[in-house]
Order: sequence, then structure tokens, then C-alpha cells
Amino acid sequence: MAADTAGGQRRGPVRAGNPRPDPEARRRRLSEAAVVRAVVWAARIVGLLTVATAVLPAPRRLLGSELRSSLGLPPGVGLAGLVVTAVAGVGLLLLATGLRRRKQRAWWVATGTTAVLLVVNVLHVVDQRHGLTPAVLVGALLVALLATRRYFVARQDPGGLGRAVRTLVQFGLAGFLIVWVLLALNPRRLADDPSIAAQAAHAGLSLIGVTGPVTFAPHALWLDDLTAAAGLTFGVVAVLTAGYHLLRSPEPRPSLLPEDEERLRALLRQRDGDSLGYFALRRDKAAVFAHGGKSAVSYRVLAGVALASGDPVGDVGAWPGAIEAFLHECTRYGWSPAVLGCSERGATAWAKAGLDALELGDEAVLDTATFTLDGRPMRGVRQTVKRMQRLGHTAVVRRLHDYDDDERTRIAQRAQRWRGDEHERGFSMASSRVADPADPDAVVVTVFRDGEPSGMLQLVPWGPDGLSLDLMVRDAAADNGINELMIAELMAAAPQLGVRRVSLNFAVFRSALERGERIGAGPVARGWARLLRLASRWWQIDSLYRFNAKFRPDWYPRYVLFPAVRDLPRILFVVLEAEGFGGRPPAVLRLLRR
Repeated sequence: MAADTAGGQRRGPVRAGNPRPDPEARRRRLSEAAVVRAVVWAARIVGLLTVATAVLPAPRRLLGSELRSSLGLPPGVGLAGLVVTAVAGVGLLLLATGLRRRKQRAWWVATGTTAVLLVVNVLHVVDQRHGLTPAVLVGALLVALLATRRYFVARQDPGGLGRAVRTLVQFGLAGFLIVWVLLALNPRRLADDPSIAAQAAHAGLSLIGVTGPVTFAPHALWLDDLTAAAGLTFGVVAVLTAGYHLLRSPEPRPSLLPEDEERLRALLRQRDGDSLGYFALRRDKAAVFAHGGKSAVSYRVLAGVALASGDPVGDVGAWPGAIEAFLHECTRYGWSPAVLGCSERGATAWAKAGLDALELGDEAVLDTATFTLDGRPMRGVRQTVKRMQRLGHTAVVRRLHDYDDDERTRIAQRAQRWRGDEHERGFSMASSRVADPADPDAVVVTVFRDGEPSGMLQLVPWGPDGLSLDLMVRDAAADNGINELMIAELMAAAPQLGVRRVSLNFAVFRSALERGERIGAGPVARGWARLLRLASRWWQIDSLYRFNAKFRPDWYPRYVLFPAVRDLPRILFVVLEAEGFGGRPPAVLRLLRR
């Protein structure tokens, strides 16, 4: 991630907002959030009580709410009453998540479900002359939903309705056919030789937990249990999957509009900003600008999280407007806002908008004026560089605009070949392109041995006199130490390039690793450091920190911002997917976007 030595600005996107913070707008947003939170908890409480009164005897006796009895259903349909009531309660619990994100469809479905529950409870009160408490609670929830309708404005996935209907039909049909086939293949285990129509009716009713017209021989009661379990399982899966598609937030295909890219480049040229600012130009991000276009926030949407990276780009005074516009966009589409890798000043601005901050790690920054290979602390790097030079390695440091088209093509092909089948890593500190003509001021460092290239660095501009490490690749057969050689040669050539500072890799949890190694560190600090080193088997945590530390950099803290602690697990999942360290498999992504 990037340093904040020059004032830490960041890339960004947003289309509406104010260049100055609007205290009244913030108070209004917080007030609306409090009202929505109350409705969400009311839905959770009613849903929990509904489930309890449907399936547990004690709450039914206490509240007098054996809801299915009021409908006059025959005993054979008793299970259906339990299932329908329980599903309604579970549905409210699940819908509470959609209500928390202010989704329109969640409001409509929750209002419809609550209305049905209210009718059932009122019928029960009329029939049994008691059980008023559940009816009052459900009625209060319905009134609250109707009174707060204007707060639930988040749009849904445009194709969600079609996918919801399709998955409902597909899973329902699959469960129906499986139960029907089980019945058809076991005629000797069925009593009274039921007709095909009776078997089909039994299979259909099993999807909602209703006992059908087919009866089973005494020695085949296991088949009764199997068909009932299979049908109900497919029915519940069909409803839950359809509900997910119906209520999921839109996840637009990542793309940066050409006009937004030009506006971001203009902001980057005007301001001496953050070391991560140039990565706002990734073409799998979107951008939203403050009113007047003086600042922007760049982000990507994954799994319902709008993940911004770094500080807003542009004028610091316009950051609040860009942040407000970004948060408005999140409310509009039901996304959870999150920020990865912002500086301390950026974290302060985001925190004023209502997000919580957590220190994530530190960024290593080298000062070209003070960097040297001399001295005992740099002995290891100095010896490595000299050994590589003795082996015949040489490095070439050039701006990308000094290469012609054919040379740039060869550089990009070489980087792709060295990377092989490995997925691209990086989101907050990677441009996602190599030797692109759109980045003429990027710097490429190439190492040769006997005229053959064996490693490469690409660094992108950081203001008028800085560079940020973008890409580090090497031939699998290259000698160990070429990365140290490339960085040393880059720092030696920096004055001729007009470069005053260089941002290296971001070391996640660096301070935790450092504290755990100190003399006198407590058991918690040592245990946390050991856990991080164990995680380094899969992610470059400890090794990346130690590589950066070789060069004696200045460390600048970076933060992750999030709305609430409960959102952290999902945000962590999204961060891993964005950075290329896991997440949803491609097959799942194709299924979700069909």
C-alpha cells in the first residue's frame, strides 16, 4: 500500500455529493439508520417468536398461539402447518438481513409475510378467544414496516426475479421427480396400490411437508421417511435459493468507463496524492465523483460489498463529498461499504462518515535521498547484489514511453509467460496491466543474464516524483537475489528519473509480527505472531514483511474501514477474493451471473 508522506490521496469514484461535509445530511443518515435498525430487530424478534411458537410446545402454551389449529386443518396436514409457520418465521429472520441493507424487495416480501402471519393470528384469536400477544406483536411489526416504507430504497439485481423463478422451478421439479421415481420404483412397499396420479400428488405435497395420499406397508416405513425428507429438503432449498436470488444485491460486471478514467487521470495530474492513487485506474473498478468533480472514490462490488481501496482521489477538501456520494451509492444498491488500505488521514475522513477503522498493516516506503547500501544494517542486501553482479546479472531501468510498441508487447508477453497459470494477485496495489501504452510514465526494471531477461519490476507513478511498485515477476529458473538487485538498481537510477520516493509492498500485520519478536513479548503477542507465521504457508505475510524490512524502509500504517464488526467476516472474504487469494470459484460466479 502507499505512504502518506505527501498528503495521502486516493483513487476514487462517485457521481454525486458535496465538496464540503454536510452535517445535516450526516445527521439525517444516522437517524434513518437508527429507524431501520429498530425495524430490523423487530422483524428478528417476531420471526424468532414465530418459529418458537410453531415448533416448541412451551411457547405455544405460554402465548396461546398454536396457529395451525385456527385454520381447521385435518390432522394429516398438521406438519404442513408447522412447516408453513416455521418457514414464515425463518423467512422473517432471513429477510432482516435484506431489511438492514434497505432492499425494496426485502421490504415487500417481509410486509407480505407479516400480513399473512397477522391474518393467521387474528383468526386464532377469534377462534380460541386468547393468544392476543402474538397478534399484537405481528401487527406492530406490520405498522412499523408500512410507516418506514420510504427508507427501503435499495435496488435489487435486475435479473434476480428471473433467476429466483428459475431456481424455484428447477429445485422444486427435481425434488418432485426424485420422490415420484422413488414411489414408482417401489410398488411392493406401497399399500393399496396407489395410482400414478396419487403418487404424483404425494410427491408434490412432500415439497411443503404435507402428508400425501400414499400409504406405506408396515415393513417400508423407512421409505415414508425417505420420501418425506427428500421432498421437504428440495422444497426448502428451492425457497431459500429463490429468496437469495430475489434479494441479492446487484453485482455489476467490473469496468471503468473511459470518461471516468480520463477524469481520474486529470485528478491524479493535479494533485500530489497517495501512493495508491494510480491504482484507481484499474479497469475492473468503477468510480463515483463528488459534486464538482474535485474528488472521487474508486471501488469494486463483490458479494454485496462495495470495496474501495486507498484514500479518495483529488482535493482533500472534497473528500467528504466523494465519501458521501459513495455511501449514497451503497445505500441505493444495498451494498455494504468497505475500504481497504487507506492512510491514517484517509481513515480519519472515512471514520467521520460513520465507518469503523482497524489497522491492517504497514506500507514500506524508500527515500531515494537517504537510501544506501552502505553500513552494517544493509550488509545482507549489499552482499546479495554483489553476488548477482558477479554472476553476470545486469539491470536496465527505463520509463515505459522509451520503449516502442514491439518492445512493450514483448515485455507483456514475457511477464505473462513468467506468471504462468497463476492468477493475478493484487487489487489495492496492482494496475492489472503490463507495459500498457496508457501508462507511459511507468518505470520498468529488467534484469538480464548473458543477454537473456530473467526478472522484471513495473512501477507506476506516485505524484510527480514518486513510484509505487505494481508488478514483480521473475523466471522460475532465475537465481535467487534478482529482486534485491532490481530494487537496488532502481534506487541507484532514481535521481536521474526524477524520483524522490518509492513505495514497495504492503506488509500485513507487520507490527504484530514485530511485537511478537521483541524480548519480553507477552504470550498473546507471541501466540499471535506464531499464528501469522503459520498463515504465511498459504499467504505471504511473514516473508513479505522480512523482504521489505531488508531495505530499512519507513513504515506507514494502512487501515481497513467497515460499517460494523458483524460485517468483518464477509469483508475479509471479499478482500481475499479481490486480492486473488481465494473467494468464490469461477463456476459459482458463472452460476450467479447467468
